[in-house]
Formats: sequence, C-alpha cells, structure tokens
Amino acid sequence: MNISVYQDTAQMAGVAASKVSESLRSAIETRGRAVFVVATGNSQIEFIESLVSEPNIDWGSVAMLHLDEYIGIEASHPASFRRYLDERLIRRVPMGEAHLIRGEAPDPQSECDRLNELIGALDVDVASIGIGENGHLAFNDPPADFEAEAPYAVVELDAACRAQQSGEGWFPSVDDVPRHAISMSIRQIMKSRVLVCTVPDARKAQAVRDCLTGDVSPMRPASILQEHDDAHIYLDSDSAGDLFVSNRKGEWEEE
Repeated sequence: MNISVYQDTAQMAGVAASKVSESLRSAIETRGRAVFVVATGNSQIEFIESLVSEPNIDWGSVAMLHLDEYIGIEASHPASFRRYLDERLIRRVPMGEAHLIRGEAPDPQSECDRLNELIGALDVDVASIGIGENGHLAFNDPPADFEAEAPYAVVELDAACRAQQSGEGWFPSVDDVPRHAISMSIRQIMKSRVLVCTVPDARKAQAVRDCLTGDVSPMRPASILQEHDDAHIYLDSDSAGDLFVSNRKGEWEEE
C-alpha cells in the first residue's frame, strides 16, 4: 500500500486520475480491454472530472461497473449513483459498456444475482474507491464482513453512514436516506488488480488515520486496504491531517 499526500484536492484528484488512466491503458494494451469499477459521492467528483480529461484512454474498450446503489430509488433521483455516473462520466466519454445497479428492482436479491453472474465472468483491472467517515468501503459499514464470497449483496446502512449521506446534501434529512443498499463486497473489491483510493476533506481525517495506521479490523473496513498488493491511497492535506507516522505496511510520500 502506498500513501501519497498532496497540498490541495485538485492536485490529488489529478494524480489519482492519471494512475487510473495508466491502469486502463495498460490493461487494454495487454488484454484488449479493461474492466473498471468506479466509486461515487462528493469525494469522487474532482477525481472523475480529472479522469474524463485524461488523454489516450480508449473508452470504447472499457467495461465499467460501480460499487453500490441505494435500494428503492429510481435512476432519476438526485441521490442515485446511476444518475451521478451518467451525468459525470457515461455521457462524457464513449464508454464501451456500463453495467449499473438497478436500485429500484422489485427483488434486490435477484438484482444481486444478476450482478454476481455478470462480474463473475470478469477480472477487474482497476477500482477507484473512497473511504467513508465511518471507515466504510462501498457500503460495507462496520463491522464489515471480510469473508462474504458474493460479489454483491444487500446491506444495511448504519446511522453514521446515513448521517454522512444527509450531511453531504444528497437527502433533505437522515430520515430520507434509504436504510438498505446493494453493495460490492469487501472480497470483491480486494480482487481488483489495482486499487486507487481518493480521499479528500478534513471530515475523513480520523477514518484515514484509524484505517491506514491501525490494525486491520472489520470495525475499520478500509483497514483491509493494508493487505492489498497494489493499493494507492491519495490524500489531500486536510484528510491527512491526523497522519503523523507512516503506515507500518506502506510508504507515505508527501508531495
């Protein structure tokens, strides 16, 4: 695991986007296509903006999936991650394939089954991810299930996670945030050849410190990143504010 700290969010996002671009181009050159998992949320907006500006990506050779989606909301809902990706990424690049989670499916487990069959035939080349205020990866809130084999599953959002979604302005109040979502599992995330984790903002500083310098624990879901062979963590000066020592399993490069 490599940790890099940048002075501002724009610089951090640009470097993270370049890393994803490099991974996509390498996969396409080597295997003829790339499989890309992309995160959503406020923390990823500048990263995605930088990514769509990256040159020399053959987007037609990219198959995209995403990490999670709320259960029970339509793709037109302001907080829908499908809407988020459509507006910020899919409409702006000639994506070869975009496989989206149907949060309004009448049977969420059947939707998970569909996604599991789909991703079971794919090897993910690079996943862009973030870390939640409670340390979650995707919607795997603490205590996260590190052993679940299914690539996608129905999960329950904890109070801290729901408060974050409301606090970021996606919902009018905590009571409006759905209590359940379809989420990619921890094991599936860790199967990605390359992980690019972009984490801006001071409100993530405690989670960053706990997950990147503490022991690996389901109570700190993102701590599992310490065990990935090719994980790259990109922080700005605010999110890195509580980091005073290098992660014992990684390298901290201050830019």
